[in-house]
Amino acid sequence: MNDLDKRKLFSALCHGAIFFSAALVSIGIPIALMFISNDPVVKDNAKESLNFHINLYIYAAIFGLLALVLIGLPLLILLGIASFVLPIMAIIQVLGNPDRPYRYPFIYRLV
Repeated sequence: MNDLDKRKLFSALCHGAIFFSAALVSIGIPIALMFISNDPVVKDNAKESLNFHINLYIYAAIFGLLALVLIGLPLLILLGIASFVLPIMAIIQVLGNPDRPYRYPFIYRLV
């Protein structure tokens, strides 16, 4: 497997990790790839994926609290939809253009 194929595979794996489980595996895969890989694009995709996961947990906690007063329920539904659609868009983007890391919209980059 050449470097471009590895880059595509690892970058897609970083963004697709959210579909494996809700917590440990979805965060563990990007962390492992961030430390194992020497490719800067893969590392950037792993960091972006981690930031997306962290933001999802923060938004879910906030919207969950708001759902208690029925304001956050539509926001919680939108967050659920975004947690499926945005990683799929990221996977398509990194497979189509493996030289640039994908950037999720509307997230805070903490890592």
